Amino acid sequence: MSKPSERVEKADWAGLAEEMDAHGCALTGPILTAAECREIAGLYDEVARFRSTIDMERYRFGRGQYRYFDRPFPDLVQELRQAFYPRLLPIARGWAARLGRPAPWPDTLAEWLEMCHRAGQRKSTPILLRYRDGDWNALHRDLYGDLVFPLQVVVGLNEPGADYDGGEFLLVEQRPRAQSRGTVTLLPQGHGLIFTTRDRPVRSSRGWSASPVRHGVSTVRRGLRHTLGLVFHDAA
Repeated sequence: MSKPSERVEKADWAGLAEEMDAHGCALTGPILTAAECREIAGLYDEVARFRSTIDMERYRFGRGQYRYFDRPFPDLVQELRQAFYPRLLPIARGWAARLGRPAPWPDTLAEWLEMCHRAGQRKSTPILLRYRDGDWNALHRDLYGDLVFPLQVVVGLNEPGADYDGGEFLLVEQRPRAQSRGTVTLLPQGHGLIFTTRDRPVRSSRGWSASPVRHGVSTVRRGLRHTLGLVFHDAA
């Protein structure tokens, strides 16, 4: 059986880049097996693996709970983070060029995280999220400091329609001089959704402009939904 990193490598990256340009998000094929999904979701109750637990209702982030993995990360989490970064990098650099922004991201994830750490952003950011009946996640952006990687990935760990209903991934884009546009994605088990962390380039009458984007999760109407969130910058 192939490894998750090999499945990431074999994805249609030209097609995914086109989807990112058009919509600000793109759904991969399966990158985790059902067994691997269960393995990661099953870690949620092993509290010692995490550096922090967030109750979303307490902070008015929505309703539900998520936990930030502590180092060292589980092998599957580390492998996916390492595999995605070099594939996302050309998209990130291309977007920065269109917007006339710096592209500070080096060729390797290790170098980039070292830059984050030197800037005081040392807290780990891979997240395991758990939603039960009635839980939801408010629209937000994952900005943890001055150094930001513009793309991230969420991986579905449960099967929609079987394990839970509702819980669609939401993306809302604030378009220049127009009403906002929403995108809804039902996240299949084992598939990854690549999406923009904060904004994306869109064509305007004056060239390219940055269109702010927020993401969230609709209300889970039944069952249990776990997802793995891969953010590629560390937190202050």
